[in-house]
Amino acid sequence: MTDVGLLVPAHIQDEEEQKGLEQAYVEEKDLYLDPSKLPEETIDRLPQPTGWRVLILPYQGKKQSDGGILLTNKTRETEALATVCGYVLRIGPDAYKDQGKFSAGNWCKQGDWVIFGRYAGSRFKIEGGEVRLLNDDEILATIADPADIIHV
Repeated sequence: MTDVGLLVPAHIQDEEEQKGLEQAYVEEKDLYLDPSKLPEETIDRLPQPTGWRVLILPYQGKKQSDGGILLTNKTRETEALATVCGYVLRIGPDAYKDQGKFSAGNWCKQGDWVIFGRYAGSRFKIEGGEVRLLNDDEILATIADPADIIHV
């Protein structure tokens, strides 16, 4: 077992190959836990919200339990469907412009973690998951870390 928590099969004796696997594991884990590390090309390919909408990447949760058990894709998909937290990828040009509703200013900005209603917004699939388009007033709160919110 390596120090990053990756179990490398015994048939991989080459140290360089093992280090490459460990690096790929660390990079995937970091990307998974921190959407701000998404490549700019990936974000550019996502839809630009129109009007007062906000594009959210729902929090996907951990890939393995605290005890080290790898969670199945089905379990993670179920959790992602039930999540109420997400990462703000983009904000539409008219979001938070209504002075009657938002006299105190924006409720969130790009790069924030937010909480929203379970059934809020429109969901659509992208490669590797799903994103949601929410109205600007469907954002309920901002949070520092989505892991602080208990999921399913």
